[in-house]
Amino acid sequence: MSRPAGRVLTLLELLQSGGTRTVAELADRLGVEGRTVRRYVDQLIDLDVPVESVRGRYGGYRLGPGYRLPPLMFSDEEAVAVLLGLLAGRRAGLMTAQDTASETAAAKIRRVLPKHVARRLDTLLESLAFTDRPGPFAAPDAGVLLTVADAVRHRRPVSIRYADRDGRRSERTLHAYGIVAHAGHWYVTGADAGIGEERTFRLDRIADARTLPGSFEEPAGPSPAQRVLSGFATAAYRHEVTLRIHATTAQIRAHLPATVATLTEHPPATPENREAPENREADEDRADARWLRVELRVERLDWLPAVLAALDRPFMIERPEELRPLVTALANRLTTNAQLPSDPKATPETARSTPPP
Repeated sequence: MSRPAGRVLTLLELLQSGGTRTVAELADRLGVEGRTVRRYVDQLIDLDVPVESVRGRYGGYRLGPGYRLPPLMFSDEEAVAVLLGLLAGRRAGLMTAQDTASETAAAKIRRVLPKHVARRLDTLLESLAFTDRPGPFAAPDAGVLLTVADAVRHRRPVSIRYADRDGRRSERTLHAYGIVAHAGHWYVTGADAGIGEERTFRLDRIADARTLPGSFEEPAGPSPAQRVLSGFATAAYRHEVTLRIHATTAQIRAHLPATVATLTEHPPATPENREAPENREADEDRADARWLRVELRVERLDWLPAVLAALDRPFMIERPEELRPLVTALANRLTTNAQLPSDPKATPETARSTPPP
């Protein structure tokens, strides 16, 4: 396709996106002068495309109402983006009133795709899992995503060039078990053949992926989504925190989800703990409440005291010692703030100097 012809088609795509486009905007997008834009518009009109001229300060060009779009043409990247958007929207519950429309839109897109692209997208959709209701996601390279999905589907090793969060680059051979959408990112989980251990990699940090000869058998065990959640909960961070909390699993999970912490049952440390009055509070969850060991790994400790306060359940800190003064400091601040007088001009300093009634 010649360069001018390609620019004419690009002009048509810009006009199809809707609204009125100024000559200056179109010239900038096409990399040409204004008079060249007018010449391209004339060519579209010669092809019976109803381009209308809009006069005035915000004038320019637009497509006439009711114009029927020609068959869609998508690159691999565009097709991946559109179909993943439809899928994520349905999973997030954003299209409950328009499920039929989203289904028919996806079907129309698939019909106009080349067969090899449609097959690769089907393979991708079969390989996906979500850990929760998806939101906006960082888009990985479409070629990497499709290659990894093909490796998952056919159980073939894949070579990846990866950059970790510190920017260190490495080349690895991965036995990929599945692709998982989690917390705004796409991940692939599987066995790193070089070290013989399971690993999780962010797809947008993979610079290149290519399938290798051979095959592998996925071991029995958790689903790819469960593997990703477990990997996050046990990842190495600066602080290792161990708590014992007397609560139900649901109460703890409301503040410390599985992506953050692991829970195991743990008996009270002493009979006194078991019989402590605060553990006998009458509430609807008392029958299910029990001592649970909570373990998590974090980069910072400063957010944990507020979480423990929000839980409002008996707890004990096993480690680290640095967490104790942070919890005490929060308790002191809350106590001081609770004693502030109703006078809006009062400050914490005057409150401390004012004797109680």
